[in-house]
Amino acid sequence: MNLWLIPSTIPILSTPHQHHHLHLPIIPTKLSLHNTLLATTLSFGFFFSSLPSSASALQPPSLPIPLSHSTEACRDVQLRDVIVPTAPEVVTNEGLVQEAWQIVNDDFLDTGRNRWSQDTWQLKKDDILSNSIQTRSKAHNIIKRMLASLGDPYTRFLSPEEFSKMARYDITGIGINLREVTDDNGDQKLKVLGLILDGPAHSAGVRQGDEILAVNNIEVKGKSAFEVSSLLQGPNGTSVTIQVKRGNCGPVESIEVQRQFVARTPVSYRMEQTDSAADRVGYIRLKEFNALAKKDLVIAMKRLQDMGASYFVLDLRDNLGGLVQAGIEIAKLFLNEGDTVIYTAGRDPQLQQAVVSDTSPMIRAPVVVLVNDKTASASEIVASALHDNCRAVLVGKRTYGKGLIQSVFELQDGSGVVITVGKYVTPKHKDINGNGIEPDFQKLPAWDDVSQHLSKCSILQQG
Repeated sequence: MNLWLIPSTIPILSTPHQHHHLHLPIIPTKLSLHNTLLATTLSFGFFFSSLPSSASALQPPSLPIPLSHSTEACRDVQLRDVIVPTAPEVVTNEGLVQEAWQIVNDDFLDTGRNRWSQDTWQLKKDDILSNSIQTRSKAHNIIKRMLASLGDPYTRFLSPEEFSKMARYDITGIGINLREVTDDNGDQKLKVLGLILDGPAHSAGVRQGDEILAVNNIEVKGKSAFEVSSLLQGPNGTSVTIQVKRGNCGPVESIEVQRQFVARTPVSYRMEQTDSAADRVGYIRLKEFNALAKKDLVIAMKRLQDMGASYFVLDLRDNLGGLVQAGIEIAKLFLNEGDTVIYTAGRDPQLQQAVVSDTSPMIRAPVVVLVNDKTASASEIVASALHDNCRAVLVGKRTYGKGLIQSVFELQDGSGVVITVGKYVTPKHKDINGNGIEPDFQKLPAWDDVSQHLSKCSILQQG
């Protein structure tokens, strides 16, 4: 499953042979892995999507929720559930190398000047597999050299230890990994694709494949995995009640889980006074895009509005990124419905997928976005979305220029590979990667100049 691909977006670590994608806006100086958890069966997935609809109260049903599947379908599922699994295939060294080769062949996007092609990649496979591979260590080294030959600084091999550490990044606080799944009727469901073994949710009785119905009696239907992860978060040591349905035909259960993680808020804000006594500026500093970023930014914006802010400054300097979907959802807070947030492109540059805002803006006041050479990845998505849609002027230095999308794939022996699979393109179809975004001003202009600049931009865009 592709994120927008995404990072998502939005965005899946895969079990062997499935090759779902986790889209990671990885930059050299900061790990922005945002949706991976170690599953009990080492299967992974986390898919971020568009903004959810508003929540409504969910009354816990006294009977299992009616199923959309037929009785025959349920019977088939139940029969499959009791089949004794066969012994797993023995992972050969040659098979492991071929698996990594196949992932690159299917998904790699060459964004450099190496002119990678499937024909030359096929020749490399024939050469590598012409001799037997005696040890697992040698197989790993072959994969490393194979990936290094691509000339992509972000494509790399992960040892089982590195993959396990990466996979334990938990943004829910209770050790589960959520994935959006569409059923045969086109309805979207949220399911537990992975759990941290002996983590809070697993210990409380949540199991892989469970469908999440509600969090603290708030129905999650129509919400994204990202939004539900935010609902699951809370202070360390507090509890959250989640309502789950086990399997297509299973019972509905309410399970209380104690939280063991709390993300730090990346948002700080204050009110600034301008030279004009009548104008007040709401200043918001966003340090990174984590699971709390959007929620805490909304709180800050509301409070500054209530305090009488006429203008806003969003400071993204030194913000190296984080959760791409958090960036997308934050950009939507400023955009009109129908505005393009970002495009994603894969191997065929002509086939660009648009991520579009589906909500009205939270504020309409003029915005200045502060950027510098450490404004990267998700920050560049926000900056370009607001700039290209005439919602903000950019002030500072040219941004970093990290617009690539990586996917993480698990190999059969628990190791993994990180592969570049796509790139981001701004609403005005400018390639972010390697180029960055040029600001409108190097120094903060007068607010009258900001308003005039945005007005002129809107006129040109409409005409």
